[in-house]
Amino acid sequence: MPELIRPSTVLPAIRKSITIHTADGLNLIGEVATPIGNRVGSILCLHPLPTAGGMMDSHILKKAANRLPNMSGIETIRFNTRGTSSDSGTSEGIFGEGLTEKYDVEAAINFAFNQLGVEKLWVMGWSFGTDLALKYAREARIKGLILLSPPLRTSGNSDLEFWAKDGRSITALIPEHDDFLKPDAAAIAFQVIPQINLINVDDAKHLWVGEPSVYRVLTEIAKIIAPESLPLPTEY
Repeated sequence: MPELIRPSTVLPAIRKSITIHTADGLNLIGEVATPIGNRVGSILCLHPLPTAGGMMDSHILKKAANRLPNMSGIETIRFNTRGTSSDSGTSEGIFGEGLTEKYDVEAAINFAFNQLGVEKLWVMGWSFGTDLALKYAREARIKGLILLSPPLRTSGNSDLEFWAKDGRSITALIPEHDDFLKPDAAAIAFQVIPQINLINVDDAKHLWVGEPSVYRVLTEIAKIIAPESLPLPTEY
């Protein structure tokens, strides 16, 4: 008998711990979840604000790793930025207010391409992670950005202008009841980027709590990277 996919469901994948070395000498802990079959594409996940509890195991990121490799053939790479802890351990260093994390993002991107052999990489940020993505995930081989609940807290006009000129794809999911940037404000803030796909999600909140919100986020990721896998299953 098929079973419903629940918050605790972990679907089959090849999972291994990773250590990422930054240019300023730190070791960051992480995990990669790779499909057992064909790898359609990969996402590098940048987690929410560590000082507010954000980490590589923040629920959307963990559920993406638990489900997407099996559901959609999407490899999922997660790591803790400097000074951040999760059940997997603590990355070296101290929180850098979104500044020294530049080295973390760049090192993780290099690790994905050079150590994991990634061929098609998207960078997905959530909250604080969206600022890191907009500011530092500019490596030419990246296919595009996926932004969940972008607050535009530390990224500025120059960052948005970079992406406008760059032209690569950006998709931003904006919760109706976001605590920091609601849909109307997001439409104004992001109007400088002509190619951005702004998706306003009714009834959703900044933290994407609840299985319907999780399913919507994972569906939008699959729509970008592995549309042939849609609709995502709700049972296994």
